[in-house]
Amino acid sequence: MENWITEVMNVYGYLGILLLIALENIFPPIPSEVILTFGGFMTTTSNMSIIGVIVFSTIGSVVGAIVLYGIGLLVDVKRLEKIVNKWGRLLRLTSKDIHKANAWFNKFGVWAVFFGRLVPLIRSLISIPAGMAHMNFIVFLLFTTIGSLIWNSVLVIVGAKVGSSWSTIVRYMNTYSNIVLFLLTVMFVFVIFLYYRKRKRSHD
Repeated sequence: MENWITEVMNVYGYLGILLLIALENIFPPIPSEVILTFGGFMTTTSNMSIIGVIVFSTIGSVVGAIVLYGIGLLVDVKRLEKIVNKWGRLLRLTSKDIHKANAWFNKFGVWAVFFGRLVPLIRSLISIPAGMAHMNFIVFLLFTTIGSLIWNSVLVIVGAKVGSSWSTIVRYMNTYSNIVLFLLTVMFVFVIFLYYRKRKRSHD
C-alpha cells in the first residue's frame, strides 16, 4: 500500500495528498502517517512547500470528517434506539443507555472531537458520534480543523526534517498506534467492567 500511496502523491502532488487524506479519514486502514511524512519529505525534493502540504492535507481531513459526520446524521439516536430495542438484549443494552451516551457526547463532544483528531485509530471515527449527537456543525468544523491542522503539521514538518528517513518515522508511528490501541482496549474493558458491576449492584 505504501508504494501505491507514494506513487499517487508523486503523480498528482497537492491534489493527490488531499484525496488520499480524505480517503484515510473515511477508510482508517489507509495510514495518514505514510501520506503526511512522505508529503513532508517531498517538500525537499519537489516544488511543493510545507505550508502547501499542510493546507491541502488539512482540507482533505476536513472533507473526510464531513462525510463521516453526515453518516452519523443518518444513523441518528432515534434509529439507533430502534435497533437497540430490537437487538439490545443480545448486548444487554437499553434505549436508556443510548440516551446516556448521547448526553455524555453533548456535554464533552467538543473536546472529544478536538482530542480525538490527535489520536490514531479514533481520529477519523470520532466524526460519526458527532453527527449522531447533532453536534453544531460550525463548532464541529472548527475543532475538527484545529485538531487536524495540529496532527498534519507535526507529521509533515517531521517528514521534511528527517528527509529520506521518513519511513523510520512511520515505523515509530506504527508502534505509537499499537500502544494507543492497547490502552484503548484496556480502558474499554475496564469501563465495561465498571458498568456491569454498577448494574449488578443496582439489581441486588
